[in-house]
Amino acid sequence: MTTKDIPPPLARAVIDRAADERMDEELLSSARVDPSSRVVLLHGDRAPVHEGALALAAPSEAPDGAEWAFLGRDADGRAMLVAAISASAEEPAPPRGQWASLRAVGGDLPADEAGRFVQALSIGRWLIDAPFCPACGAHTQVSQAGWSRVCPSCGRTHFPRTDPAVIVAVASADGERLLLGRNAAWGDTPVYSTFAGFVEAGESLETTVHREVAEEAGVRLDRLRYRGSQAWPYPRSLMLGFTAHAIDDDEARPDGEEIVDVRWFSRDEVRRGLAGEGEVRLPGPASIARSLITRWSSR
Repeated sequence: MTTKDIPPPLARAVIDRAADERMDEELLSSARVDPSSRVVLLHGDRAPVHEGALALAAPSEAPDGAEWAFLGRDADGRAMLVAAISASAEEPAPPRGQWASLRAVGGDLPADEAGRFVQALSIGRWLIDAPFCPACGAHTQVSQAGWSRVCPSCGRTHFPRTDPAVIVAVASADGERLLLGRNAAWGDTPVYSTFAGFVEAGESLETTVHREVAEEAGVRLDRLRYRGSQAWPYPRSLMLGFTAHAIDDDEARPDGEEIVDVRWFSRDEVRRGLAGEGEVRLPGPASIARSLITRWSSR
């Protein structure tokens, strides 16, 4: 397998979600008292990591007041659960290891563990952030083993929301340079990345790619190709990766608001950035941005 064949880092898991079991009303309560169940603990966007792996816990080790959901089954058939508490809650001591964020360690975990971390964070954050019915404001009740909420007032059923967003690596017209931008949100840190943005109502993915790059970097595109996707629960995105070529390299310019600088990078400059050398920093290993950049640099 070449670099070009490898899926984005958080999209490599092959895990059993056992979704058919979620309709069992007793599933979650029985799994929570089963000592063989394994639990991904979450404090905000962090989980315990020990010696390069997720430090899974027993149900009895979960902190009080956590939101729970059934994640599926492991290879031995044991129930996999998440127990999530808000980042604003007091930090509990993990049973093992140290708390680490998905951004920091997701790209370095084994594929299935990274997949569980993404899954746990996505559903756990929704359970914490969306307790009320958006239609009538009543407090909802968790159903389907954590995968839906039912409103006792108006009867509506609500499910975790996923917001599609595109992310694109833009090569020069001849393919020999890569256009990257520095976001204003990163301050003076010399981080450069690919261009991204949310899909607007009534918009296709392709239209979003053209619009976002034109808005942020002033460049018109052709040879647009889809390259893969991965979940990015910050807070609830699905990142859809593309590559494209600029029609006219000289059109590149930052919008001056969200993107404060854009630069064309040679393949050698990008490779040195990926190696942690040089003056420019590139996205971390958990991001699909880095996957797209690595794909281009491996040509």
